[in-house]
Amino acid sequence: MNFSPLRLLIARTSLEPLTPLLSDSYLDGIKHGDFRRWRERLAKLPAICPSNIELSHTVRLGTSTDCDSDTLSLLDEQLREFIPWRKGPFSVFGISINSEWRSNLKWNRLQDSIGSLKDRTVLDVGSSNGYFGFRMLEAGAKLVIGIDRHIPYVAQFWALKHFVPELPIFVIPAQLQQLPLPLEEFDNVFSMGVLYHSRLPYAHLSQLRQCLRPGGQLILETLYVDEEAGNGLMPVDNYARMPKIWFIPSISTLLSWLDHSGYVDIEVIDESVTTIEEQRSTGWMPFESLREALDLYDENKTIEGLPAPKRVIVTAYRR
Repeated sequence: MNFSPLRLLIARTSLEPLTPLLSDSYLDGIKHGDFRRWRERLAKLPAICPSNIELSHTVRLGTSTDCDSDTLSLLDEQLREFIPWRKGPFSVFGISINSEWRSNLKWNRLQDSIGSLKDRTVLDVGSSNGYFGFRMLEAGAKLVIGIDRHIPYVAQFWALKHFVPELPIFVIPAQLQQLPLPLEEFDNVFSMGVLYHSRLPYAHLSQLRQCLRPGGQLILETLYVDEEAGNGLMPVDNYARMPKIWFIPSISTLLSWLDHSGYVDIEVIDESVTTIEEQRSTGWMPFESLREALDLYDENKTIEGLPAPKRVIVTAYRR
């Protein structure tokens, strides 16, 4: 994980307070049982220069003709060591990584409603392996900084970044509350699939606001429940087999939170039902997925008997 280019980019800028999170001492201090193993795997990746880069529906880095067959076979084995790949799809030198989530569908639902990202500095909170960050670059962003606390997904990003070191996108293994707040320097902040993992969702929205410059835009995507369920849902145990789902708001509750957190021009830009065509098991994520999380006889309910997953995308601006 080479953060030297990012340290140079933010030196003597308003983002320089991020520097402690980019130091070797910070990385060496991360307490995760497999962190050293992930870094060792990253160090073994072959040096291949992609002949072309496409950051569209499938993020494509190079083609199969950019290296010999033995190197390609070795690379396929190495990339499979990073399973499960939950976000994507990717194509790495012709190796098709068919991820659990067809994340391009989510991007399609928001890309025409968020305004231009051209020349914007973007923070992607809960960035996973960086799929959406690559799409932000395609949309014109000049710098994308992702943060994610889940080390295996961060390692996936750095496996991809290994082949495109020149792209202005980085993922830091950190949580939102570790940022030096208030930062107030990002033109856009994305938080997609994070809010319901927060014990204090209202605080999460406040922290996101502290990362935005005045007039900056928040793009928030989260689970929601219909108004008939009341203000929201607080699962007693798992939700759709997912642990640590603390609170799923209704849309009206979410809008109220945003209003009271200091956002303006709040707009719902998409509501969708999560389907097994969008989230499913694949060879690159061979474990249980949405199909196993839904009631066998009623797809409108989770296996726990709760309302099946629905997702909403909201945009808002810092006052």
